[in-house]
Formats: sequence, structure tokens, C-alpha cells
Amino acid sequence: MTPEYPSLTDVKNFWDSRPCNLRHSSSPIGTKKYFDEVEERKYFVEPHIKSFADFFSWQGKTVLEIGCGIGTDAVNFARAGAFYTGIELSTESMKITKDRFKVYGLDGRFLEGNAEVLDELFHGEKFDLIYSFGVLHHTPNIQKALNSISGLLHQESVFKMMVYAKNSWKNAMIEEGLDQPEAQFGCPIANTYTKREVDLLLRSAGLSVVNLEQDHIFPYVVESYLNYEYEIQPWFKAMPPEVFRALERRLGWHMLVESKLA
Repeated sequence: MTPEYPSLTDVKNFWDSRPCNLRHSSSPIGTKKYFDEVEERKYFVEPHIKSFADFFSWQGKTVLEIGCGIGTDAVNFARAGAFYTGIELSTESMKITKDRFKVYGLDGRFLEGNAEVLDELFHGEKFDLIYSFGVLHHTPNIQKALNSISGLLHQESVFKMMVYAKNSWKNAMIEEGLDQPEAQFGCPIANTYTKREVDLLLRSAGLSVVNLEQDHIFPYVVESYLNYEYEIQPWFKAMPPEVFRALERRLGWHMLVESKLA
């Protein structure tokens, strides 16, 4: 008998059990020090996020984030002056994000919901930017989610997403049994995509690619990283920086996609 494909409930339960990046700080969860350390660690390890999100370009504009997690990018959109809305499937993650906004005195709108049925939440509302970083590869039906997203875009809107790249260093390690897609074991859905697959998915949703590139190879020894030490794996440490960057551009785990309505 073919095993049943994981459901949205399976996905929600997984992320409720441990919200993404929850352990980026050892300080008490919910304190300003905790949130400051989470942000510092996230952008140290994934510096490409800042240029991809381009937070300050959205000052005075409406931003919808699909899957806000515990709110690291969320607070940066809000700090930059965007009119921010976040939706999140995980109840526990959403609680942390709301607390985070209170700690920093920021304004935002938050809805708990499913990216595959956004029309049920927004009823034709349009956004200047829809942003989703590392989320849509976890949903059971990404095509349904993209179709839903396209309905919330106007002709000048931008949609930015990061999904996992099939043609990547990390995926090769996963296929060899030497790695796993998420820091915590047991993620029910973590799909990967080729550039052609992403293009076809977007076209089917009435979207066209403006820019598409790969980035990010995690270079650190995991055991040291868990102890907040940044020891680089010897095979990456031996590489000149320009060689490592070339490897990230060709075999990065993060496929960064910018698109608009076709």
C-alpha cells in the first residue's frame, strides 16, 4: 500500500512542535535579548536574505508575508515602514511573532491561515509585495498556493519566494543520506525544485519570472554551530572566498525567485 502523503495538519503539527529558528538564541524566549540574538544569528548565517527582501524598498507600501515564522523578516519590513501583514500556519510561531512586535513597539496585522486558500482570508485585497522565504516548499499543494497568491497581486506588484533547489549541494548530501532538509528531524514535506519546474509552476499561476538565482551553502560544522560556534568545515575552509561564492551561485540550497503577473 502506498503511504499517505502528509496533510496540512501534519505540517502544522510539526512546526508547532518547534517553530523554525526557535533555538537561534539561548536567552529566554520572548525577551528583547532573545529576539536580537535570533536576528543577528539568522542574518549572519543567511546574509543574502537582506538583499533579497530589500526591506527599505517597501516603505509606505503593503507587504504580505506568507509564513512569517517567528517574525525575523517581519519586524524588518515593519521597521522599514511597510504596512505589514503576516499569515502563518503554525499557532506557536504566530504567538512568538505577535510578542516580538510588542517588544519592539511595531505595528502589523497577523492572520493564522493556509497559503493555499488566501482568498478566504483577504477577499480580493491586493498587495504591493508578497514575500515568502522558505515556506512554500513545505505546503502539500504549491500550485494551489501560487494560484492563490497571484489573485492578491496587481499589475505593479512583486512576488518574491525562496524554495529549495533540487540542483544543489545540500540536496545531493540529503540524497546520499548525509544530511536532512531541516535542522529538526522529521519534517513531513520539504520539496525541491529545478529552475524549469519553478518557471512552469509560476506560468500556471499566471506569473512570469523576473529574476531567478541560487544562493547559500551552510559551511559550518553542525555540532559546533549548535553551541553557537562558527567552525567552518575543512573542505569549505580550504576554498578561496570567490570559489565558495561561485559554488553557492551554482549549487546553493536557496532558489531565490522574483516574479510578477504575466
